[in-house]
Amino acid sequence: MLQVKADEGMWIPMLIGKNYEDMVKMGLKLSKEDLYSINHSSLKDAVVQFGGGCTAEMISSDGLLITNHHCGYGAIATLSSVEKNYLDNGFWAYSKDQELPAKDMTVIFLERIEDVTDEINAATKKLKGDKLTKKLEDIKKKIEERAGENKKYVANVREYFNGNQYLLLVYKKYTDIRLVGTPPKSLGKYGGDTDNWMWPRHTADFSMFRVYANKDNEPSEYATTNVPYKPKKYLPINIKGPKEGDYTMIFGYPGRTNRYEVSQGVDMAINTVNPAIVKIRTARLGIMKEHMDKDKSVYLKLTSQYASIANYWKYYIGQTEQLKRLHVVDEKKVKEAAFTQWAYKNAPEYKKLTSEFAKIYNGYASYAKFATYYSECFRAPALAKLGSSVELLYKELEKEEPNQDTIKKHIDNIKAGRKSIMRSFDKGTELALMTEMTKMFYEDIPQSQQPDVYRNVIFKKFGGSDMNKTFSDYSDYVMKNNLFLDSNKFNDFCKNPTIEKMDNDAAIVYGMSFVRNYKAYFEPKIDAFGKTKKELSKKYVKGLMEMNKGKLFYPDANSTMRITYGKVLGYTPQDAVHYDYFTTLDGFVAKYKAGDDEFDAPKELLDLYKKKDYGMYVDADGTLHTDFITNNDITGGNSGSPIINANGEWIGIAFDGNWEAMSGDIAFDKNYKRTICTDARFILFIIDKMGKAHNLIEEMDIRK
Repeated sequence: MLQVKADEGMWIPMLIGKNYEDMVKMGLKLSKEDLYSINHSSLKDAVVQFGGGCTAEMISSDGLLITNHHCGYGAIATLSSVEKNYLDNGFWAYSKDQELPAKDMTVIFLERIEDVTDEINAATKKLKGDKLTKKLEDIKKKIEERAGENKKYVANVREYFNGNQYLLLVYKKYTDIRLVGTPPKSLGKYGGDTDNWMWPRHTADFSMFRVYANKDNEPSEYATTNVPYKPKKYLPINIKGPKEGDYTMIFGYPGRTNRYEVSQGVDMAINTVNPAIVKIRTARLGIMKEHMDKDKSVYLKLTSQYASIANYWKYYIGQTEQLKRLHVVDEKKVKEAAFTQWAYKNAPEYKKLTSEFAKIYNGYASYAKFATYYSECFRAPALAKLGSSVELLYKELEKEEPNQDTIKKHIDNIKAGRKSIMRSFDKGTELALMTEMTKMFYEDIPQSQQPDVYRNVIFKKFGGSDMNKTFSDYSDYVMKNNLFLDSNKFNDFCKNPTIEKMDNDAAIVYGMSFVRNYKAYFEPKIDAFGKTKKELSKKYVKGLMEMNKGKLFYPDANSTMRITYGKVLGYTPQDAVHYDYFTTLDGFVAKYKAGDDEFDAPKELLDLYKKKDYGMYVDADGTLHTDFITNNDITGGNSGSPIINANGEWIGIAFDGNWEAMSGDIAFDKNYKRTICTDARFILFIIDKMGKAHNLIEEMDIRK
């Protein structure tokens, strides 16, 4: 991990100059200022965080952006109906007045990064424990408010290197985002769960939106008077096509990595946490699919949530498999032993660190599974989330003199939560999910750790020899005796909330039983573990840096902009097997299965294939390249990131990682790690030849 290679690392844009010589040696033709600058436009100005969890990039002077199909999936599904099914059939706006407002979608542009470590350290000096936590939050809030300039900007102070560095990131947030184009789901998700996280791949994983602003180019809520945003920078598109060995660079917003995790944490992931997540999600997906297959309207309601659950269901399967295959626990132990040996000789303040990690993980082991089931199993049904959402309101109403303003605030939060949850609510799915999740928690978690709703309600009122019937009858009872599924009851409750109403509500009794159990017995232990681990991790990373002076370190991903650089490169996943760096439409058609959920394809595309009508997007080898791979270092959140060549041109879009390197969030492996990308030429071919959206092609700067 510490042997930094050019293809490893998620680097902070402000500090990328430290890597510049390596980048130039690999082929970069741009200056440092072209990459990141606060004085003039640079590549960072063309890249945005999309929807809070993905990346997108500007590809025209008129605010046109492109991201992954799976990043736009929720917005596309929400805009769809059984009659106008844009998700399944695709959508193209042939003029700006045909573009569709994507409600609740946001885009943020990074304005600048500022190091505020010294200011924070000065304010928190010598503080520990809760006093440190409170002061840290106070000073961060003060810095953010100052930088926000009365809400003109969104400002966030984020920690790097496990709390050894703090950076202020200042953004502009745009909320008028409109759908411009998307291929049919059969292309945008070609291969489905079967191909997910796999190479070779043939997916056209893209969707297009446009950012709108007011007449001054500033953020504005949706209005018909808004105009296309004029970006400081947008990416020209090169359709010459990447070749093996070509320099590639990715800007984006990677979500989370944990590469400084210790061996005990990896062992717990392999043997406790990951298997629990996989088991729970397998059950959830089976239930959801059964109901989605029966009813197209249910499918449209649940499909975005289903895709999200399925994505990381397979991720945890792959991560576990690769962590075992690469012997990551043993590797970590070797490095920890070397660190301890160094500490005894050179830095005694670190000599007990590894044993302290072992101690806290040993203590956490007895309730790690509970913590996973609480978040993944208990909170899976909508009624569990809704029932537990009244916790703070309940506490306020228990007071001798409840504060009416506080009550209103809690009611508003409950209303907002219900509104969000009900968008994807289906009664049949919910009943089956509630039954299975309640039963699974009971069967898999020790009774000593279970909430009293099992003893006092479920088995007392519905118990019998048939366990399946017990939980089915109970779930049916909860469905019929709650205030959340009846708008009149819910509105009446919000006008006059009382303890008595909550105590007689089956969903609230269920949810609050879990919450009280968690708060009383587990939250203190889990919080104590988290705080101690955070302190030890900060110290460990600091020690690693001291032990390896002179080496470039990069911080774990934390949903802030990073730059990675590498090359277009095939790989050998196992003995006698080699993967080329690209795939073609020939391979796409070879996988095609008419009417299949995962490998169907539009007739228009198949007709173009038969004619070999690839236009200017054809490769020199006479085929249409669909996807390609690089050895860039990415993770979740990088979905939709631009693949940029040595000249700063857009050549494709990142959308996935590969199966053999799914340990990458914990342990990077330079032999196997690959980024899977959709080729720019495949994307433009679909827009132009299949979608006939020539208006979009004309507004891009396309080069060859």
